[in-house]
Amino acid sequence: MITRNEALALLDAFQHHGSQLHHALETEAVMQGLAQKMDHDPELWGLTGLLHDLDFPQTKDNPDAHGSVGAKELEGKLPAEALRAIQAHNSEYTGVMPESDLDFALRCGETVTGLVSANALVRPEGMEGMKPKSLKKKMKDKHFAANVSRDRIMECEKIGLEPGEFFQISIERIAAIADQVGL
Repeated sequence: MITRNEALALLDAFQHHGSQLHHALETEAVMQGLAQKMDHDPELWGLTGLLHDLDFPQTKDNPDAHGSVGAKELEGKLPAEALRAIQAHNSEYTGVMPESDLDFALRCGETVTGLVSANALVRPEGMEGMKPKSLKKKMKDKHFAANVSRDRIMECEKIGLEPGEFFQISIERIAAIADQVGL
């Protein structure tokens, strides 16, 4: 399996900078937290989160290819379950439907980063003191972070987590790297 340093070099080679890199790091952090909570491999889940959008700079104008191109590029670098999760995170276009805990965790884990980040950016104190209750309130406001899929976030229930617990894990993990991702 690829190392984290190799994964970061690969992201750099694929032109992941700024907000794309921040999203990758946030997703990695959330995925590690979910893996720990669910007694899965934090290294594997973290790398899957870190690399899930590897192909985005090349496929942003071709959503049908997003996830599949990345999974192909990562063959031999990540196990099959991770490659499948990367394809399933964009199942609406790839046709690879989520089935496993890893699949659903990646879908909800990468999506919640948008809600957490947007919330941090509108709060004077940023990530400091953010609570799940705040995210639950923002979930109800369809105009707030409008491009963040509420349905996808709610897939946390498919991995046995209620939204409040899922939000708490996500907040804690992103807060721990806030200085690295501009929050």
